[in-house]
Amino acid sequence: MSFANLLWDPDRIFFVVPYINHPVTWYGLLFASGFLVGYFLVRKIFTRFLDDPLAAVKLTDRLAMLVILGTIIGARLGHVFFYGWPYYKKRPIDIFKVWEGGLASHGGAIGVLIGLLIFVWWNKRTYKRLTFLTVLDVLVIPAAFAGGCIRIGNFINQEVTGIPTNVPWGVTFMHPLDGIPGVSVHPVQLYESLLYFVVFVFLFAVWRFRPSRLGFGLLSGLFFTLVFGFRFLIEFWKMPQSDWLNANSPITMGQILSIPFILLGIFLLICYYLRTKNDRH
Repeated sequence: MSFANLLWDPDRIFFVVPYINHPVTWYGLLFASGFLVGYFLVRKIFTRFLDDPLAAVKLTDRLAMLVILGTIIGARLGHVFFYGWPYYKKRPIDIFKVWEGGLASHGGAIGVLIGLLIFVWWNKRTYKRLTFLTVLDVLVIPAAFAGGCIRIGNFINQEVTGIPTNVPWGVTFMHPLDGIPGVSVHPVQLYESLLYFVVFVFLFAVWRFRPSRLGFGLLSGLFFTLVFGFRFLIEFWKMPQSDWLNANSPITMGQILSIPFILLGIFLLICYYLRTKNDRH
């Protein structure tokens, strides 16, 4: 039996909270788990960087609040404007119905960057060592882990699906939120999840063995180049998701949105190389 015969139709609900009968979905659980692990990892890095456990807790709490808000608001608005504006401009009240789904990772990334700017401005007088680039280098490590968790949630949710395929590891989604039901497709969610977890391990190892490089843009440059470079490539195996582009478009909205982040990553790596080259001289 090959994976191509795998029929994927799990229950999207993990459990229902007693008494209030509120459903907790697998997606929500994995989303929260990614942020929870990220919280403790950021606190660990801040503690080591600042050598002050109390300050690390306070700063991590502030950063977590801004990152969560930036992720949710940015991802929602990214979905609305980048992928579904023809629909939402006729039904603006639906923009606020986040529980119905619809989050875009590129919008979430923009929201997080705005949150980081606010965080650095908030703490610049007390913690001058926490520059924007330093905080960004810290955050991209858990961001890769959280991204892997979220993509597993997408897989369970049967959303962000791939194009039809005959490869042995294809998966047949029976009730996909997008895509074609009952047809073997590329499990692109798992492709992305695996890449994100590999990037997480790699970035963590770089930080663990070269902590003095924190704040130079090396970690951020690697993250943006690897993650969004892969995002650009994986779009060739994804079902179209944007209402802006027609089916004959040679490039997808995901690829268009990935290009600025790829260029940002390359720019940061070049700056890192030039900075460390000058330091060596």
